[in-house]
Amino acid sequence: MEIIKAIILGIIEGITEWLPISSTGHMILADEFIRLNMRDEFKEMFIVVIQLGAILAVVLLYWSKLFPIAFNKKLGTGKNNVPSWKSFELKKDTVSLWLKVLVAIIPAAIVGIPFEDKIDAVFYNYKVVTATLIIYGILFIILENRNKKKKPLVKNFQQLTYKTALIIGVFQVLSLIPGTSRSGSTILGAILIGCSREIAAEFSFFLSIPVMFGASLIKIMKFGFVFSSQELIILITGMFVAFIVSILAIKFLIGYIKRNDFKAFGYYRIALGLVLIAYFALFR
Repeated sequence: MEIIKAIILGIIEGITEWLPISSTGHMILADEFIRLNMRDEFKEMFIVVIQLGAILAVVLLYWSKLFPIAFNKKLGTGKNNVPSWKSFELKKDTVSLWLKVLVAIIPAAIVGIPFEDKIDAVFYNYKVVTATLIIYGILFIILENRNKKKKPLVKNFQQLTYKTALIIGVFQVLSLIPGTSRSGSTILGAILIGCSREIAAEFSFFLSIPVMFGASLIKIMKFGFVFSSQELIILITGMFVAFIVSILAIKFLIGYIKRNDFKAFGYYRIALGLVLIAYFALFR
């Protein structure tokens, strides 16, 4: 039964991590109906660390854009046909992209690392989550209506400057408040300062790699590296399901925004926020 719960939670994580609809909001609602019968320390760690599966989906789908080394056959190989150092070269555009990602994660690291526990203690509750779901849902609708006739200024990663990356990183700080959605805040910020929807979404994906990896590492270190066999199976199951579902969710989002705007996600966020308000008002 716990494995089935891990599968369901992995599906929720894989979908909601990449769509700008708040994985936290969905996890709070899911926790009301799908409670893992595990110790509290493990459950807290599990909800964060299954994101590693989602990260691997980004790495797999965008490997050609993210891997900074190119193999140049024209420069030949060394002895026994083993590639020599001369046969490799750095891809300047990819290195530049990673540097922009590093610049963009600085604001969240400065605020999030020292104040993570305090932020969770103050803001991790359904009232804050419902408020941020609805507020950012409204902002998505307003922004898309405002930008309906505007052409984006940043249509590729070469046009995305370090200053733009830093500003997007500042917007990412907003996602430290539960319910905001990391992808939602970064996509909203990127569009607001002139990025195309596709660039906004992809840069948000790339930002997630160091951010989510770092958050997962911190949670594992706090939890300790000692797992029971049941805990390990449940964790691996959740990560694997999140990985598979994330591939589908990312492909869906990129295909969707090529033809549509983000208003549908705004309406969905508002609806989910109202559902949470109604549920906790009636049953809590």
